[in-house]
Amino acid sequence: MKTQNKGFTLIELLVVIAIIGILASVVLASLNSARTKGADAAIKANMANIRAQAALYYDTNNTYGTSITCNITSLGVITTCTGVFDANPGAQEGLKAAAAAAGSTAYGYTDSTGAAWAAAVALKTTGAGYFCVDSNGAGKIVTTMALGTAFTVCP
Repeated sequence: MKTQNKGFTLIELLVVIAIIGILASVVLASLNSARTKGADAAIKANMANIRAQAALYYDTNNTYGTSITCNITSLGVITTCTGVFDANPGAQEGLKAAAAAAGSTAYGYTDSTGAAWAAAVALKTTGAGYFCVDSNGAGKIVTTMALGTAFTVCP
C-alpha cells in the first residue's frame, strides 16, 4: 500500500513567496507616492494659512513690515524674521510647518514699503517645483524660483 505525503513542495513554496514579494513591492511603491502627495497637500495648506494670517496682520497694522527676509529651515531654525512673519505667530508657524513638511527651507519676504509680501517653499514631489503665495492673493505652483533673492510677487 502506498502512503501519500501531504504538504507543499519546495517549488510551490518558493513561487508563493515570490508572488508575495512582488505584491509587497507594488504596495510599498504606491504608499510612498501617497505619502509624498500628502506632504505636498500639507505644504499647500500651511502656505494658504500664511496668506490668511498676513491679511489679519495687515488689517491690524496697515503694513506687512518693511524689507523683511525670513528663512526657516525644515528643523525650525529661523533667520531674521520680523514684521508679518514674526509679530504674527500664525504666519511664522505656517512657514515653519511648510518647511517641515517639505524637508527644505521656506522663504518669506516683504518689500521696502511694507505693502507686499511673498513666501515660497519647495514641494516634496520630485520635479514639481515650488508653492508660492503672495499678498496679491496668488497661491500657485511655479517651476523655477530664485529663492536666495528677495521676491514679493509669485512669478
